[in-house]
Amino acid sequence: MVKYHHVYQELLSILPKEHVMVNEILKNHTYTQLGGRADLFVTPTTYEEVQQVVKIANKAEVPFTLLGNGSNVIIKDGGIRGIVLSLKKLDSIKRENNSIIAESGARIIDASREALNEKLTGLEFACGIPGTVGGALFMNAGAYGGEIKDVLYHAIVVDRSGSLLTLSAEDLDLEYRTSNIAEKGYIVLEARFDLELGDYDTIKEKMDDLTYKRESKQPLEYPSCGSVFKRPPGYFAGKLIQDSELQGKGVGGAEVSTKHAGFIVNKSNATAEEYISVIELVQKTVKDRFGVSLEREVKIIGEDEEVTD
Repeated sequence: MVKYHHVYQELLSILPKEHVMVNEILKNHTYTQLGGRADLFVTPTTYEEVQQVVKIANKAEVPFTLLGNGSNVIIKDGGIRGIVLSLKKLDSIKRENNSIIAESGARIIDASREALNEKLTGLEFACGIPGTVGGALFMNAGAYGGEIKDVLYHAIVVDRSGSLLTLSAEDLDLEYRTSNIAEKGYIVLEARFDLELGDYDTIKEKMDDLTYKRESKQPLEYPSCGSVFKRPPGYFAGKLIQDSELQGKGVGGAEVSTKHAGFIVNKSNATAEEYISVIELVQKTVKDRFGVSLEREVKIIGEDEEVTD
């Protein structure tokens, strides 16, 4: 029997059946390949459908969770109750004058590549960031000296009531790896990045260089959530972890990468519980050795798996 049956029926009134999945396995939708099941997994294709889903959830008082492409999130083994909303089908990218307009579900990497194709400079730093445009705004993603707040002009969002708003970059309070998007309950639908005309070969050379640096230093051969920790003031998280002799240490199928100490990899069918245990091991060890508290960059959501006798 479908949990939240009445909500399921309402969702089917606005979405095709194949866009409303029941008991969907969430590890199939995360970079770490971790996570239990969602009661309802919804993939709208228009802004209006997103608004309607929010209103249905509000009316029924059903828990509601937004999921991007799962690149910077760990979903616990017990999964997520209520509705999980995925915007992966909202993925269009286009040029408008010297701007790139990208929908929330598009990969930020693809937005940077479209900028290259249009000979627009400013998004090169994003060529190796694995998340979606929406996720990039959510955490003010950045790399190699650039970040989203440097190029974002405005965003179109849905608020908690289901209303559509256009907000300036300043309205989102973008700071180092943070924004007010979660606090305000916004769902990002679209971003406009204001860029400058540049030379194709120069832009491509920079992107190729950044891509090489990423591929040569990061453990892309294993599932992971990317960089796990924020950079602590005055230190580098990876260096602290490396100096704590934690590389190769792990719990179950999860371990600290031997290639890049700032990454924790799912090396062999790890559970979310094992992955989180490695995060906690790293935090405790670094705190004990150096007195530095490592703050997670990755978000942990969902419920623990129920233990049955």
